Amino acid sequence: MEKTFRRERKKPVAEMNVVPYIDVMLVLLVIFMVTAPMLTQGIQVELPKAATDNLTLKNRDPIIVSIKADGSYWIKHGNGNDKRVARDDITDTVHADLQRTPEAPVLVNGDHRVNYGIVVTLMARLQQAGVPNVGLLTQAEPDAAR
Repeated sequence: MEKTFRRERKKPVAEMNVVPYIDVMLVLLVIFMVTAPMLTQGIQVELPKAATDNLTLKNRDPIIVSIKADGSYWIKHGNGNDKRVARDDITDTVHADLQRTPEAPVLVNGDHRVNYGIVVTLMARLQQAGVPNVGLLTQAEPDAAR
């Protein structure tokens, strides 16, 4: 008896190999994750939902950084007295205050005659020093103006 071996023909595979595409996708994902934080610039400010909402401090004494019209900088922690501080020492002083009371909110109180750019620069320097949220103090409008 003779055995005959039949060779079966292999059909071509019509499936796409997606492994290289996954590698490319992961490389692009890493590139976007690294570059996205570099593209966003600005200062994060939490805006109130309405003009009449007041800031709730939750029984925490704030650190208030004030800029007077003459350009002098002052820091007040809680109910203490205002201390005059040099512009270059503000971030170190606020950072030291936050080390003692990490939950204290940091608020900026700028005179209305102070240039807007000076206030923004101060807020940026505070965030670079590690302050998570910087708030702005404003004066409430009179009821007649509404």
